[in-house]
Amino acid sequence: MPRFTIGSSLKMYFGHRQQLEWTRRVAEIASTHPAVQQDVVEPFVIPTFPSIGAVRDLAAPGGLLVGAQDVHWEDAGAYTGEVSAAELAEVGVRLVEIGHAERRSMFGETDSTAALKVRATLRHGLVPVLCIGEEERGEHGPAVHACLRQLEACLAAARRDGTGGRVIVAYEPVWAIGRSDPAPDTHIRAVTSALRAHLADDPLVQEPRVIYGGSAGPGLLTRIAPDVDGMFLGRFAHDPAAFRDILDEAWEIGSGDDSSAF
Repeated sequence: MPRFTIGSSLKMYFGHRQQLEWTRRVAEIASTHPAVQQDVVEPFVIPTFPSIGAVRDLAAPGGLLVGAQDVHWEDAGAYTGEVSAAELAEVGVRLVEIGHAERRSMFGETDSTAALKVRATLRHGLVPVLCIGEEERGEHGPAVHACLRQLEACLAAARRDGTGGRVIVAYEPVWAIGRSDPAPDTHIRAVTSALRAHLADDPLVQEPRVIYGGSAGPGLLTRIAPDVDGMFLGRFAHDPAAFRDILDEAWEIGSGDDSSAF
């Protein structure tokens, strides 16, 4: 596995043409960047549903995996406006974002519905990007407890069925989303290290990754790298040059790593 998994959810910030232009520029950067070409970074992009097909084609030369921003837990049926994991797999999606704080606050997503979506995603060979994070700012200990509880709640349906696979956990403290700065470095590292340790020998979760989101941007990876497997970027990566800067950081860290230490 590459040392880092780094990518961005474009949410609903861009229209179709803007998403294509962003993807084109980032793919051009990734296609020649040593961090990607020498497998230090696994890059990804998560566009809106209508842009998935075009983004997939533009992302391919840069090696970017393409994700979807949501999924339904059933494979077919009378679910107006929803998209199944089966269809997402059919059109070349590799990742599925599940349980983001905005989905929870705006649309009633719960740990129970997230768990059903994780199971459906794994069942079809896709990789859930499972978003978890405590709501209120506080000390490391309670944050770790809250995140581990949420993680297990969101894996519960898959555990019941024995549906395993690769999982990316995106730690996004809710109180840090949309702020000018991310959570403090020490806080991030305490929570992500606990999540990594929890998943390290989990028979259900293959190749677990714990990445950080929540106002993540250039300059952060260098400070938290020992305890994370990458970053989940939002608006701070809207300029493709910022994405390149983060790849530069990853290359500087990863090219000097002793891979046996991870």
